[in-house]
Amino acid sequence: MQEECCCCSGKTKEREDKEFKDLMNRLKRIEGQVRGVENMLENDAYCTDILVQVSAITSALNSFNKVLLANHMKTCVADNIREGNDEVIDELVCTLQKLMK
Repeated sequence: MQEECCCCSGKTKEREDKEFKDLMNRLKRIEGQVRGVENMLENDAYCTDILVQVSAITSALNSFNKVLLANHMKTCVADNIREGNDEVIDELVCTLQKLMK
């Protein structure tokens, strides 16, 4: 049994191998960038150098979100609409509102 967290809908999605690998590769790169910033901080790097790297991480996360959102709309949302589940549109609107804070 999978434990639910406060931020999860409880739904799941099986992803195609290519999509899974692409998303995981992006996250691994971001994880490496975050470790790099941690090392910069530990090694007393100059503030602006750290800020530039954090900006790159933010950009990478935004790119990850764009890819994931596009995949979600092409698969989950489209499939649900085809099946007559228009409630998925409200879910998408709510998600977009959270992303645009």
